[in-house]
Amino acid sequence: MTVPAALIDALRAEGLAPESSPRRLAEYSYDASNYRVVPAAVLFPRSEGEVSAALTVCHRLGVPVTARGGGTSMSGNSIGDGLVIDLSRQMNRVLRVDEEAGTATAQAGVVLTALRAAVHASTGDRLTFAPDPSSQTRACLGGAVGNDACGNHSVRYGRTADHVVELALVTADGLRVTATRNGIRATDPADTQAAARAEHLESELRALAADHLAAIRTELGRIPRQVSGYHLRHLLPEEGFDVARALVGSEGTCGVITSARVALVPRPATTSLIVAGYADIVDAARDVPLLLLHGPTAVEGVDEVIVETMRRRRGADAVADLPSGHAWLFIETDRGADAADELVHELRTAGHPVDVRQVHDPAERADLWRVREDGAGLSSRLTDPATGETISTWPGWEDAAVRPDLLADYLADFRDLLGRHGLTGVMYGHFGAGCMHIRIDFDLRTSQGRTVFREFCTDAAHLVVRYEGSLSGEHGDGRARSELLPIMYSDEMLTAFDRFASIWDPRGLLAPGGLRATRPIDADLALADVDPHPAQSCIGIGRCRTHSGGVMCPSYRATGDEKDSTRGRARVLQELVRGGAAADWDSPMVAESLELCLACKACSSDCPTGVDMAAMKSEALHRRYARRLRPRAHYTLGLLPTWLRFTPYAAGPLNRLLASRAGRAGARLGGLAQGRVLPQFASAARLRAELGRAPDSVGAPGPAEVVLFLDSFTRGLRPEVAGAAVRVLGGVHAAVACSEHHCCGLTQITTGRLDAARRTLRRTARHLDALDPEAPIVVVEPSCAAALREDLPRLLSEESVGAADAERARRVAARVRSVAVHLGRLAEQGRAPQWPDGPPEAVVLQTHCHEYATFGNRVQRATLTALGVGSIVEATGCCGVAGDFGFTAGHEEVSDAVAEQSLAPALRRHPDTPVLTDGFSCATAIRRLAVTDPAAGGATGADRRGRHLLELLDPDPLESHSADPAAGGGGPR
Repeated sequence: MTVPAALIDALRAEGLAPESSPRRLAEYSYDASNYRVVPAAVLFPRSEGEVSAALTVCHRLGVPVTARGGGTSMSGNSIGDGLVIDLSRQMNRVLRVDEEAGTATAQAGVVLTALRAAVHASTGDRLTFAPDPSSQTRACLGGAVGNDACGNHSVRYGRTADHVVELALVTADGLRVTATRNGIRATDPADTQAAARAEHLESELRALAADHLAAIRTELGRIPRQVSGYHLRHLLPEEGFDVARALVGSEGTCGVITSARVALVPRPATTSLIVAGYADIVDAARDVPLLLLHGPTAVEGVDEVIVETMRRRRGADAVADLPSGHAWLFIETDRGADAADELVHELRTAGHPVDVRQVHDPAERADLWRVREDGAGLSSRLTDPATGETISTWPGWEDAAVRPDLLADYLADFRDLLGRHGLTGVMYGHFGAGCMHIRIDFDLRTSQGRTVFREFCTDAAHLVVRYEGSLSGEHGDGRARSELLPIMYSDEMLTAFDRFASIWDPRGLLAPGGLRATRPIDADLALADVDPHPAQSCIGIGRCRTHSGGVMCPSYRATGDEKDSTRGRARVLQELVRGGAAADWDSPMVAESLELCLACKACSSDCPTGVDMAAMKSEALHRRYARRLRPRAHYTLGLLPTWLRFTPYAAGPLNRLLASRAGRAGARLGGLAQGRVLPQFASAARLRAELGRAPDSVGAPGPAEVVLFLDSFTRGLRPEVAGAAVRVLGGVHAAVACSEHHCCGLTQITTGRLDAARRTLRRTARHLDALDPEAPIVVVEPSCAAALREDLPRLLSEESVGAADAERARRVAARVRSVAVHLGRLAEQGRAPQWPDGPPEAVVLQTHCHEYATFGNRVQRATLTALGVGSIVEATGCCGVAGDFGFTAGHEEVSDAVAEQSLAPALRRHPDTPVLTDGFSCATAIRRLAVTDPAAGGATGADRRGRHLLELLDPDPLESHSADPAAGGGGPR
């Protein structure tokens, strides 16, 4: 729609701050669905009063309004063409937890896991909020109410509607009312206009229920997961005229929910997890009625394709050992060990599994639940095991539900339906509740594919209705299914639905496009006639918006702004590439979006769809600065490996200069951040002294067992690690080849100098391929190891360098190992190096983000455990330096905030524990924290530093690693 230019002015006149930049509109044009709708403006209200003011303005101007929380809707509920109101950014507080009443009150923008954490803390883990959809780490309470979200434990606890006590909302014309379990009242008793409106609403709703009693009683509430349509059955006399629950699942079409009071349930003291393997997904569904007799708390299922995709993307150890089978059920019970044993026995004797096992280890259980929770993302980008090609799947028919006892037959017929349309579907979901999530390989780009999409969804709607089911069992109807509701409901019921929405919003301004002013299911598709691009791997799952667990996305965790999330950046790039060859890579919105990306690569691992924003940022910088003057930091930091060729011969004077006032001023002129502790350059004499003390096995003639790659950072800035590397590996291998004159091109990659990076990588690949081609390549610096493992084959593709160099790149990349990976392999073989003074009792572990993303988030811990380290305290998260990011001017505040997410608190909690970090960037972060924060420095104060694992294992270190006399002796590095 064309929105009056007066909208922005009118909102500002009310003291509001709407945003309408191209970048902001791009970020909010998408959710986790197939759809794209560009809004007119986005607002981040701070209070219910501001929501009321905004709705009053929009009502006066006739502007549509769509409320939004985490933006994780898979049916298109959180996008709209008027004003989008994001409640997640500033209306996200838990207001009260009342253990005695068994309720909690929170604002609509609170994330579900944050609400649950507050309840646990307030009640001593005695109570919890039950609904736990897989998106709970970023989905908000308002969205759970809007869609009537459920989750893994709905088989025990039901839907969100079963837990809502009161809803505070703002009507379409800006009035504040509260819906209760037995009516409606003005939120502020002194507001006479709101009181009159509440009285009118209540009268109209009672009349509606009375006029359609028979239809409501016979058509609604038939199965546990009947989410489609409006929940009018709660208005019945036998339901107590429960207006609050009637509004649950209304998808934002009746009012903007600003807060909710919800009921809490007892939290189980202990649970047992049973995993059953099946020949296929239909066999798994046949056992659901048997399992339900045992009163489980959860019965969830996954397809083997999801499991295999998880293993390929995150390593073989990312999924715990599963029982035999091609599909699995995760069955949780809280009735004790005897009950779990009885359930296992009955499954084996009366069920259909091919194998069953109980899972006792907490970490293993967490891994399995993560596979289930990441199902939507994992199944969206599958790897064909036969061809290795990526298969993209999409929502659209992903959450229909039937009675659990009909699920198996429904799935069998559903598979036949997929086959008739030439489609493939990946299945997972809430088997215990009869609700299946199915992502399908629709072709949404071409007109022919969209025709198949429409025909299939129409046929699927008829199928689920034939099984007495619901088009939606959890995600709501939205743009994805509202058009199909006439297949499920009678004309009378559809009339009642329309009347219900019109009572609340006569002009239809709230959330049009879904349940109101319904759009065709094949309209507004984001991919329609758009060419493929890596940015489109983001499908809006939103895991990058979490504040705990994993590493992604550190800048979002620092700012809380969608623009700094991986998803926000991907959406901006998606808007950009819609222009095809005419895309403006110099657009300010691209620069704004990518400015605070640390290029930590954590998204490539933590994102369920494998979005690699570091690679996309590199490509964007390459395009933006082609044949143009670059930022100053690109010449100082981006060319650091080049400068490090010469610094060893003038290390002393350079270090003294950088420590002076003139040097600090020069650093600022070079685009470097203020207040950073700069690393010291190593002298050539120091490097020679370190490498000259290598065992005879290093450089020995004949085939080498291993190739040691000494990167630019290690040679020029951490010579003690170079020395430790040759001594440790030389002590356990009969022959070690040492590569000390080549580069991985990392800084060229991160600054977008991709042509130069390809030249560097081609030289390095040729050198390494000729150097003992069968030997593994152990790279001392984790970020360099990641560049050689992933960026090397990506950048040296056949299209860019030809078949011969591309094949060489693939061969070299396959041989690359980080130090932790290699030492772990040696430990498995019983050949691990020995600790000079025995293993440390405890270490604080800071894993480099690139190692975390490329070689696995468990590699460091597993290796240290295998080497006998007693206690490992993991500071899981980015250090804040991330290559050149923390040293670049303008990034200081975010860099410091990122360090505070995990690393700095870990250093303060363990002030006297050795800190292990193989990454040079992380070591510099630790050095700065030790210098600037006495609590982080501990007993050693400013001398506290992060040490490489090889340093701890070094059998013969030099007496002092804290100073390099030839380099100027400027204190600890």
